[in-house]
Amino acid sequence: MAIKITPTKANLIKNKGRLDFSQKGYELLDKKRTILIQEIMQLVKEAEQIEKKIGLLFAEAYEALQQACISMGLNHLEEFALSVTPETPFDVRARGVMGVDIPEVIYTKESEQLLPYGFYENNPALDVALQKFADVKYLSYQLAQIETTAFKLSLEIKKTQKSANALEKIQIPRLKEEIKYIQDTIEEKEREEFFRLKRVKSKR
Repeated sequence: MAIKITPTKANLIKNKGRLDFSQKGYELLDKKRTILIQEIMQLVKEAEQIEKKIGLLFAEAYEALQQACISMGLNHLEEFALSVTPETPFDVRARGVMGVDIPEVIYTKESEQLLPYGFYENNPALDVALQKFADVKYLSYQLAQIETTAFKLSLEIKKTQKSANALEKIQIPRLKEEIKYIQDTIEEKEREEFFRLKRVKSKR
């Protein structure tokens, strides 16, 4: 590909400045990419741990629910179920991390002591089941936040990788080639000028 740039010292200085800026930009992007990858790997570990906790809590909650159903009877259990709060209000807000909007789930954890029914005909197994299902709910909030964060960070990694590749594979090599072309052209002109002056001097 033909180089379309005027081989002047001004352009040489300009391109050297651009090359330095591009190389520093690539280094920053490479560091950012490394940090984001490390962050995602940590999030994956956290997600795996939460998923294991959710699985164990679900198993314990269903076992307690079965015990409550056996001891209380299905009809009474359904009556208690109607008094349970269906959902805990929560909000989602964004916070910036390395230029990425990361979601954060904001909620108020219900007190373990405040059960949504009276103690008449109550059963300890039902208390256990309700508390464990509530814990699953809060862990699900955390898991959703982590998974969404990981997804957004993965998109940012792709974007960063694309920019880094453009600098490494296109911008930096092009600037190096142009700098070499300008330097070689200027040196050639200086040699020609030197020999021209030498010939003029010898004729005199």
